[in-house]
Amino acid sequence: MIHLAIPAMNEADYLPHTMQCIQNQHGLDPDIDVHTWVCVNQPDQYWQDQDRRHICENNHKTLEYLQTHPTKDLHIIDRSSRGQGWKGKYHGVGAARKTLMDRVDQLAAPDDIIVSMDADTFYGAGYLASVVQLFSNCPDAVALSNPYYHKLSGEEALDRAMLRYEIYMRYYAINMWRIGSHYNFTALGSAIALPVWAYRKIGGMTAKKSGEDFYLLQKLRKTGHVITYNHEKVFPGTRFSDRVFFGTGPALIKGSQGLWESYPIYDHKLFDKVGQTYSMFPALYDTKVKTPMDDFLSVQFKETDIFDALRKNTSNREMFVKACHHKIDGLRVLQFLKTSQSNKPWCDEENLLSFFQLHHPESLLSFSSWDEDIMKNPDFSTFSIAFLDKIRNFLMKIETNYQKNQ
Repeated sequence: MIHLAIPAMNEADYLPHTMQCIQNQHGLDPDIDVHTWVCVNQPDQYWQDQDRRHICENNHKTLEYLQTHPTKDLHIIDRSSRGQGWKGKYHGVGAARKTLMDRVDQLAAPDDIIVSMDADTFYGAGYLASVVQLFSNCPDAVALSNPYYHKLSGEEALDRAMLRYEIYMRYYAINMWRIGSHYNFTALGSAIALPVWAYRKIGGMTAKKSGEDFYLLQKLRKTGHVITYNHEKVFPGTRFSDRVFFGTGPALIKGSQGLWESYPIYDHKLFDKVGQTYSMFPALYDTKVKTPMDDFLSVQFKETDIFDALRKNTSNREMFVKACHHKIDGLRVLQFLKTSQSNKPWCDEENLLSFFQLHHPESLLSFSSWDEDIMKNPDFSTFSIAFLDKIRNFLMKIETNYQKNQ
């Protein structure tokens, strides 16, 4: 079976489009059953909050829509009606995704597939068939982090923020690929799939108010291979949204106000320091060697030598290197980049241009307006939408080549 897991909060205007995408799926083996799970949710206290009561009413419309929807094997989890909403601090999209996946886990067979979706996302008609084929081709894979692409909305402020954010995400992923990181995926809750046996292997999902998709994939990556290429893309909704505490929606809101401090174009030389540290893992098994990340790691883990315990607890070099990658995981790399970037002056546009000049000089031939738009006036806020889109698409091409060659 395939189990589609869809959290929905304040999505009455968008969910019908996603449900239509599900109905349009083709190419699946007729013996494969598709079950659709939707968790309509919000904190129960929203019913008493006049500023947020409209979310409850919107969710009520969603429930009414689902209760009359003709989709076969549709399962509705109501965490929205009075008395049924989240209580206390346990709430958010992470709680909804965990509720959905845990419910599937109770009923599913080990080789069933959970497909994590969002209620405002477009999926091509061949998406589910492609997911099944990928796991059939790679039965040991613990997850799929599917390629994504945000469509332009036609609203300039929104498109400008979305393109800037996607440039940030693709630049980050490309540099993780470039240095050989195990955590080179982009985590989007709308673009993840995993077999049930893998979900059980990691002991289920940890509920987070936001970022639950990142922590889920990181946890899975520590146990096996994550597929990152699919010819079928996922098209997340392009819109401002404050439903989560961080992620695409809040990033677009901040970005539209010119606040990009949380999503910088990191100096690519900082990624090189991470890569240099990776290359030293084998030697660290035999002897203490100073790495470019030592000062950060000592402060982060409150240990003078984090590798000492790993040496003592691993029986060979291969296991030690694996333990190092588990210790210095995707979260630690991000923290290192943030800490290091904050200690020096930086400019997003200059960092991006420097990266292209050194690692992809062919890009300078691809954009006729590099000199005018970046070298003479390095400011994302003045770039045209068309130019930002060219940068986004060029980065996607680089990322796709990494994914295909995986």
